[in-house]
Amino acid sequence: MKKVTVSASRTYDIIIGNNLIDSAGALSSNVISPCRAVVISDDTVAALYSERLIASLTNAGYSVKMIVIPHGEESKSAENYIKILNFLADEQLSRSDCIFALGGGVVGDLAGFVAATYLRGIRFVQIPTTLLSMVDSSVGGKTAINLCAGKNLAGVFYQPSLVICDYSTLSTLPDEIFLDGCAEVIKYGIINDKPLFEKLKSPIMPQIEDIIANCIKNKRDIVERDERDNGVRQLLNLGHTVGHAIEKCSNFEISHGSAVAMGTAIITRASFALGYCKSEDRDEIIALLSSYGLPTDCPYSAKELAHIAMSDKKRAGDKINLVIPFAIGDCQLVPTPIDNIENIFAAGN
Repeated sequence: MKKVTVSASRTYDIIIGNNLIDSAGALSSNVISPCRAVVISDDTVAALYSERLIASLTNAGYSVKMIVIPHGEESKSAENYIKILNFLADEQLSRSDCIFALGGGVVGDLAGFVAATYLRGIRFVQIPTTLLSMVDSSVGGKTAINLCAGKNLAGVFYQPSLVICDYSTLSTLPDEIFLDGCAEVIKYGIINDKPLFEKLKSPIMPQIEDIIANCIKNKRDIVERDERDNGVRQLLNLGHTVGHAIEKCSNFEISHGSAVAMGTAIITRASFALGYCKSEDRDEIIALLSSYGLPTDCPYSAKELAHIAMSDKKRAGDKINLVIPFAIGDCQLVPTPIDNIENIFAAGN
C-alpha cells in the first residue's frame, strides 16, 4: 500500500492498494467521523462493489444511503446533477455529513460537483474504480458536468477529503475502459516524465501500484503549483483539446481515452510538422500508443474539430493554449490564435 499527500486548498491523502474497498470505512473514519453518508455510483459499478462498500461504511459507524445513475458519459448531465441534489435534500443531509463517489470519472466528476455545491459544500471521498479515474480525474479537485456545447463546461474546483484507489477493481474493467486509463498514464510520461514513458514499454499490470503512484505524484506536483488551472496545470490537457472535440463529434460514442489518444497523436504529428519535436520523438509516442491498442487516426476533419475547439475551456479571447510535445518528457504551452487552430489540427490529422 502507498500513500500520496496532496497539499492544495485542502490537504488530503490518496491511498493506493489492493482490496481497499473492504477497508474504506475504517480509512475514511480517520478523516471524517462517522456520520450520515450518501454513496453515489453508476449501475455497472454498484452491482459489483456497492454491497462491500456499504458494509464497510456501516461497520465503521456510518449511516448509509445510495443513489445510482446509469453508466456512461451522458449521465454527467445537468438533469442528474439536479436529481442528486434533490435526493440529498430529501434525505436532509447536513454540512456535517458526506458523500462517497464510487465509480469512474463520470461518477467522480458529478459527485464532486454535487458535493461542492450542496449547502455550499460538504465533504466527499473519491473511490475511483477505473485506471483513468485513479491516475487523473479523482485527483486535483476538478469537478464538472457537461453542457450541450461540450464537456466539463460547468464545474468548480473542490478538493476531496480522501481518495481511496483500490486497484483490484481494475480486474473487472472491460479492455476498452482499461485502455482509456492507459492513454492518461502515457500522457504523464510524454508531459514531463521520460522514465515513466520508458517503464510503459513493459507490461503495465505487474507494476500497477508503482505506475498509479507515479502518475498521482506527477499530478500532485503540478496541482500544488497551479490548483486553479491558470498556467502549468494546463499541461495535463495534452491531447484533450482535440480529444474533447472528437468525443463531441462522435456524440460520445468514442471513449475519452481513445479520443485523448487520437488527440495526442494529432498534436504530436503537428508538433513535428511545425518543427517543434524530432521525428524520433513523434515515432516513439505514436508507437507506444499503438502498442497499447489505442487509436492514433481520427475519423473527423480538422475543420469539424476546430469548430468544436472554439468552446474549449482553455480559450482566452482570440487565443487558446495548446499543449505541444517538444520531446518525450517535455511539453510546453503554446498560445495559439483561434484562426490558426484548424491549420494546426490539419498538420497532424
